[in-house]
Amino acid sequence: MSEGGANKKGLTVTPVSKIMDKEYIRRALMRIAHEILEKNKGMEGLCLVGIRTRGAVLAQRLNQCMEEIEGRGVPLGILDINLYRDDLTLIDHQPVVRETLIDFDLNDKKIVLVDDVLFTGRTIRAALDALIDFGRPANIQLAVLVDRGHRDLPIRADYAGKNIPTALDDDVRVKLRESDQADDEVLVVKRKIK
Repeated sequence: MSEGGANKKGLTVTPVSKIMDKEYIRRALMRIAHEILEKNKGMEGLCLVGIRTRGAVLAQRLNQCMEEIEGRGVPLGILDINLYRDDLTLIDHQPVVRETLIDFDLNDKKIVLVDDVLFTGRTIRAALDALIDFGRPANIQLAVLVDRGHRDLPIRADYAGKNIPTALDDDVRVKLRESDQADDEVLVVKRKIK
């Protein structure tokens, strides 16, 4: 993607920069795994829950990092938040709802919620609402690969792979081999209206 092109919405998309490559992402996830284990004094009562789709992939990778560090993983869940979104009526008349897979008790557990990009905070708010429907965790922490700023809600990441300043008209695009069938990378692209 070295030159701009028009997409379906009539926006011209021009790449600004690649901010993370495969190795950077791997190192960032290993660092986050160490930080999670340190903050929680080990793995006791710890669970990971990834937000579909890329958050679920990143949660699986974090669990693999923890297995490398501690010799075992933690309970891992996948959360679909589509029915909890505050913009549900704006995005589609029939939203695609995928399965939430949480096969462990959340009560009194330390939950690390995982997503790819933290932006306005609205996705995380929806995820918090969804999680509370499954039980009452002891606490909920947030791990993201990229924190790009511009919050609409008072939400912050406990763990971030990279904090980057962005403009409101920037897009942060995370590509992961499991979900995008592409090389792992994070791009910042500038959106321009034609």
